[in-house]
Amino acid sequence: MQGQDKKDGLEIQVKTLPETPGVYQFFDREKRMLYVGKAKNLKKRVSSYFTKTHSYGKTKVMVSKIYEIKHVVVKTESDALLLENNMIKSHQPRYNVLLKDDKSYPWICVKKEPFPRVFATRRLIKDGSQYFGPYTSMKTVRTLLDLFKSIYMLRSCHFDLSPEKVASKKVKLCLEYHIGNCAGPCQGLQSEEDYEVQIEAITNIIRGKLKPSLTLLKNQMLTYATNLEYEKAQRIKDRIDILERYQAKSTVVNPKISEVDVFSILEDHSHAYVNYLRLIEGCIVQSHTLELKKKLDEQKEELLSLAIVELRQRFKSTSKELLLPFPVSLSEDLKVTIPKLGDKKQLIDLSLRNAKFYRQDRFKQMKIVDPDRHSSRIIAQLKVDLRMSKDPYHIECFDNSNIQGSNPVAACVVFKNAKPAKSEYRHFNIKTVKGPNDFASMEEVVFRRYKRLLEEDEPLPQLIVIDGGKGQLSSALKALELLDLRGKIAIIGIAKRLEEIYFPGDSDPLYLDKRSESLKLIQYLRNEAHRFGISFHRQKRSSEAIQTELLNIEGIGHKTANQLLREFRSVKGVKEASFNDLEALVGKVKSDKIRAYFKLNS
Repeated sequence: MQGQDKKDGLEIQVKTLPETPGVYQFFDREKRMLYVGKAKNLKKRVSSYFTKTHSYGKTKVMVSKIYEIKHVVVKTESDALLLENNMIKSHQPRYNVLLKDDKSYPWICVKKEPFPRVFATRRLIKDGSQYFGPYTSMKTVRTLLDLFKSIYMLRSCHFDLSPEKVASKKVKLCLEYHIGNCAGPCQGLQSEEDYEVQIEAITNIIRGKLKPSLTLLKNQMLTYATNLEYEKAQRIKDRIDILERYQAKSTVVNPKISEVDVFSILEDHSHAYVNYLRLIEGCIVQSHTLELKKKLDEQKEELLSLAIVELRQRFKSTSKELLLPFPVSLSEDLKVTIPKLGDKKQLIDLSLRNAKFYRQDRFKQMKIVDPDRHSSRIIAQLKVDLRMSKDPYHIECFDNSNIQGSNPVAACVVFKNAKPAKSEYRHFNIKTVKGPNDFASMEEVVFRRYKRLLEEDEPLPQLIVIDGGKGQLSSALKALELLDLRGKIAIIGIAKRLEEIYFPGDSDPLYLDKRSESLKLIQYLRNEAHRFGISFHRQKRSSEAIQTELLNIEGIGHKTANQLLREFRSVKGVKEASFNDLEALVGKVKSDKIRAYFKLNS
């Protein structure tokens, strides 16, 4: 990018960012990472770099060097904070102040030893101990540890409590035993089995299984309150509130998952998008989405295996375990896991979410940069979803409008290349149908529309959309049969209640994905036809009501009535107009008749 091209490119990248929590990364022309930041709303935060006037010189310099913007979406701000920290430590971007900050986040450790200790640590040691976290606040860790201490009798000493040491009774009971905080396992006063029951309860609390502990706490609070010990009851209540707000798991980092590659795939009719997450020592340090253009009708297993080889080579991955959404053929040296539940499944879901956002970004950019390609892609997808033999470049949609049978009208809207062709929209006054009969009205307007196109040798659409269910669709089919067009033009009906798509001769409707672009295009057609028909119906009713009253005046015809309405805007305006204004517009004789009429009827 040079000059204006670079500016335009960055604007497109910013416009297509999602409004979700995540981490953004700035890169310069040589693909060097300049900066990593977290955001509650990615689009707003990144936009601020290019809309605000920066007083700090380094920020101005950094913004001037930005050539490319990448992002990773996460669920919460807390996840964004953790991922930002991991990326800064891994990549050490030039403009991140936290480069020099060796701060690490706290964990709760359940030590692998007889009568395990439970304590806070910032170091993860691979000794078989259980680590939970990380936590963004040490206050949360301390509160949880205090909570465990208040509920369970845990040892806090560092002695070796192996069976031999306990049997020797060389460790004496300490103050913690005498004040009731410890049950004295060092002297064999508590069995290892009883102690493990407490440890299991603590790990359940950390994992989010709170019900047993909450029941116990609430009973304690009630007991204190009954005994009028309100301060103690309030302290227990505070712990209950913290425990209920607490979420123990992070989808971004899990200490049990180390040295693994995570892959997911999303595909449409022409492209596939493979997202790659790289985890080292339990932390995400790399996220990348690879776009693959389909050449033939490749299966997703084939596409995913191809992308895995490419991405692992590109990023020089040495991980021996892969988390995948489904099995694929790979080297026998690799361990492939297909998770269905738990933390690993959450990582697959996060990877797929990033692939979806990447795909959405690509579509938004394509819509801005290459609208014709964007339209062609939607048309191709619609052809596949509706099982059509031709690309629906020309689509027409019909809708009826009437209120209790009054002023029945219909509308036909025309879309070409997935965009409205408003100059070709048409209104219809219903001529042959009396009363509110949507089926007969639909048959009339469809017949009239295509009879005229045939007579004038105009091109016919590839797809007709009828606003309504099976009844309206059947009526439209009758019209096509009369014109010998049935089977020559694809036709569907869309029912409003559940957005069902009906096909001729098929009693079972098709339900498209609510987020699919095919359904969105059909809904756009339907809504545009409804809007166009309703506006014509209102205009007709309003015009008819106003003109009827003016035409009641003797000597006032349609031409004079229209002349008066154009000048005075409404019947009320005519009624309030001065005699001189009326005379100047329609002459003395007619102005006298208008004045006399409104005087008599006022």
